[in-house]
Amino acid sequence: MKKPNVLKKGSVVRIISTARKITPSEVAPSIKMLTSWGLKVELGRNLYSTHNQFAGTTSQRLQDLQSALDDDRVELVWCSRGGYGTTMLLDDIDFDGFVKHPKWVVGYSDVTSLLCHITENLKITTVHATMPINVNEGLNEASIRSVGSLKDWLFGRSLNYSLKPHKLSKTGDANGQIIGGNLSILYSLLGSNSSPNTDGRILFIEDLDEYLYHMDRMMVNMKRNGLLSGLSALLVGGMTDMNDNAVPYGKTAEEIVLDHVKDFNYPVYFGVEAGHMSPNLALPFGVHAEIKDNQISINQ
Repeated sequence: MKKPNVLKKGSVVRIISTARKITPSEVAPSIKMLTSWGLKVELGRNLYSTHNQFAGTTSQRLQDLQSALDDDRVELVWCSRGGYGTTMLLDDIDFDGFVKHPKWVVGYSDVTSLLCHITENLKITTVHATMPINVNEGLNEASIRSVGSLKDWLFGRSLNYSLKPHKLSKTGDANGQIIGGNLSILYSLLGSNSSPNTDGRILFIEDLDEYLYHMDRMMVNMKRNGLLSGLSALLVGGMTDMNDNAVPYGKTAEEIVLDHVKDFNYPVYFGVEAGHMSPNLALPFGVHAEIKDNQISINQ
């Protein structure tokens, strides 16, 4: 795996949106924060464009992503928010310049597809972490931990997190590269070259606003496609604001996940502080991590 250079004072950050539209007022706090870190902030030309729910047309969003990846001055491409729209860009991106001069690509939610595509196909590490839409004036303690973990990693510091006790967790030690992200996006990538190889890796999954029966459908398909069988460990983050039908499904999202992996021998940790929740701690993808004594260590 190639790892982009750590950031330093004066490093250039380009904020773009590959998915849903965003406003200047929603981005302003993150610009202020990045500037306080000593970074130079640039905005994608089409960042504030709108086309229905998107941050501009497909062509405009692709243009901003391509420009950020091609610009040798840019050391961090920070996707402003999720929503929907990133996957439709993947097949039209020219990654040649990016491969020659790798840079950090950061986001989560819908950005999962871009992170996985880069990590799986280009063997360049990415970061699943909080985005500008989540940065507000007067950050609370959880949000401070979110942006703090991202800053620590980008500036060359290793990460160490406690894996908190959870009644459904199957604890144990493990090691391997972290990969994964939003379960709905991982499900949508199955059968494509963007779908990650999970063998021997630590798979992280999380989701938001899904119906419980569909959670089960996704887990069935992930299992049938072999993404759950050869893991080193499974980390389950926020399963937030889940929905049920008038006739209850009968299981929580976490119970559904456990039901599909209960016969495997690897550790399974629930309640991992990442995803559509606060804190949303940074998880570098494609980077070797070690789980030991209910702690996860991710070294530079």
